Amino acid sequence: MQSFRTEIENPVVEKDILELERKIQLFKEGKIDEERFRSLRLARGVYGQRQFGVQMIRIKLPYGKVTSEQLHRISDVSDEYSRGRLHITTRQDIQIHHVSLDRTPELWAQLEKDDITLREACGNAVRNVTASETAGIDINEPFDVSPYADATFKFFLRNPICQEMGRKFKMSFSGTDDDTAISFIHDLGFIAKIKTENGVAKKGFKVLLGGGLGSQPRHADVIYDFLEEDVLIPTIEGVLRVFDRFGERAKRAKARLKFLVKDIGVDAFIKLVADEVNALENKRFKIDTTAFEQPIPFQNIEIPSVKIEDEFAFNKWKETNVIKQKQEGLFAIGIKVHLGDFYTPKARLLADLVKRYAANEIRLTLRQNILIRHIKEELLPFFYVELQKLGFTNIGYNSTADITACPGTDTCNLGISSSTGIAVALEKVLEEEYPKYLNNKEIAIKISGCMNACGQHNMAHIGFQGMSIKVGNLQAPALQILIGGGILGDGKGRFSDKLVKVPSKRGPESLRILLNDVEENQQENETFLEYYDRQGKTYFYDLLKGLQDTTNLEPNDFIDWGHDENYVKAIGVGECAGVVIDLIATLLFESEEKITNSEEALNENQFSDSIYHAYTSLVNTAKALLIAENVKTNTQAGIISDFQKYFVDTNKFELNGSFEDLVYQIKKEAPTKTFAESYLNDAKSFYKKADSFRKQEVSHV
Repeated sequence: MQSFRTEIENPVVEKDILELERKIQLFKEGKIDEERFRSLRLARGVYGQRQFGVQMIRIKLPYGKVTSEQLHRISDVSDEYSRGRLHITTRQDIQIHHVSLDRTPELWAQLEKDDITLREACGNAVRNVTASETAGIDINEPFDVSPYADATFKFFLRNPICQEMGRKFKMSFSGTDDDTAISFIHDLGFIAKIKTENGVAKKGFKVLLGGGLGSQPRHADVIYDFLEEDVLIPTIEGVLRVFDRFGERAKRAKARLKFLVKDIGVDAFIKLVADEVNALENKRFKIDTTAFEQPIPFQNIEIPSVKIEDEFAFNKWKETNVIKQKQEGLFAIGIKVHLGDFYTPKARLLADLVKRYAANEIRLTLRQNILIRHIKEELLPFFYVELQKLGFTNIGYNSTADITACPGTDTCNLGISSSTGIAVALEKVLEEEYPKYLNNKEIAIKISGCMNACGQHNMAHIGFQGMSIKVGNLQAPALQILIGGGILGDGKGRFSDKLVKVPSKRGPESLRILLNDVEENQQENETFLEYYDRQGKTYFYDLLKGLQDTTNLEPNDFIDWGHDENYVKAIGVGECAGVVIDLIATLLFESEEKITNSEEALNENQFSDSIYHAYTSLVNTAKALLIAENVKTNTQAGIISDFQKYFVDTNKFELNGSFEDLVYQIKKEAPTKTFAESYLNDAKSFYKKADSFRKQEVSHV
């Protein structure tokens, strides 16, 4: 495990990996409690899975972009440390499973050789920044959002303001008003816009705030109809600072940004953001887009001659899976990846193909698929033949039959019933009984194994959520059926209505009932959502309610899809970036670490980073003392005011002036070297007093 120490060129990355290795050792020695260690490893992409003793590794791939070299590297890592399976997520990441914790630092080091990171792929941090997979090639886009997603990823990676927030934070960039990156379900969603002023066209974004799925889905609010590109990064930073300070930290179910926005209101939230932006080093931040505006690189090769055996199948494939790009003569090919799972031998062959005959780039999609970009029209027959050898020419890319599903009970601790198993059954129904839906782009089917909605079931046209039902003394796997959600465009969307809960084995029959009804009664030119609204929720409930009857269950109904034994409901400890229990000693230890981080950042003239590390040290230290007094510490803002109330105002803790004034200098002072030095000294002094105070308190017990 030591070999990576001399192979990593980036010292920041090397330090990060060595820190993970060190913390694993401390955890094994019992010097870090399990809850704190969980928080640390999650922020480094290491996620516990359902099976004991192994981890899921989430590989962070901003806006889903992957080169041939990176795909080879990921495949090598999967073969060496896992089982050769790659899983594409609904956030354009790749996950590999069944990895030993001890080997995760070494695995990470191998990935970094091709500029691939695990950092903040999980945990209470800024998650993978997603974007429309057609960004840069879409005929209808006002401009390519890829460089903006890329700049956002890079600016906030390892940024001290978003390392230990109350919960995860998700952002997306949509290239057009079709909103294919689903802005309305994100903490921050951006849609590309052009605004013309005095004859000059300016780039910017429509901005949405506070969306989310889960058990309580919330539609994001539009906070700017047009935000200029140069204030994109400062605005995001302001939002993150507000969320970090005021976001809930004790009650996990209320810790997402959507609850904070709902509680205080959009106007109050935006005012808080404006206050934060005033103290930022960069009130405008110019994003360099030149790297994304270079000529598309092609190898000078002969076009291979191929014979198409089945012209009808080839033309059908072009109709459903090939997209015309805005670049003249170029096309993109969509690969329908069943449940997002593919394997390393095929991944390597695909990587070689796109490097030699395309432009060495694929994009993973939000529907768990692959999009190959920049293919010359004359190469389409060759690609069809080569992809057919890999089993990658199944028609129906982004169609009704292209079902989205989370891993469910296959690997996830929170899974209640099998998502992948029912997805296989439903796809079989569509392929064998309803072939016309292989090219239907209007109805999307999505499945989640629990209420957390990783499969996005509650914004689907037809959604299924894994549940269980009790029948006598037995439990049976079940599905909540939801209908009526979808993307409406330009930041608008709708959530699905919950209709009925049925035994899971009746899922295929429920789909048949719905599709048969639509075929019989949908009017000409009426969309599925228009039809649903016309008939109404009660109509569809009546259609399906007969499937709820549990008085006539058969033995097979008590066995989940993909299993051969009776269903047992088993939910483990969730690791979806939940709030963790902080021990006092651990918090004080972390405060020391934050001070060290602040010193290092100051020495490197990173004044904003230094200031935020010092701020976090101040809050952590105050939190430790409040916990010792059994005072609730739900938010950072609450910690700051409560420390003033319980310690300073009562003269229990001697402090020159107000603790609130001390901490909130961060909102008033510009991030200069002078202030960074002063603020760091304040943090050191406060920590020294608090540590001494704590030792005296303990000695008197």
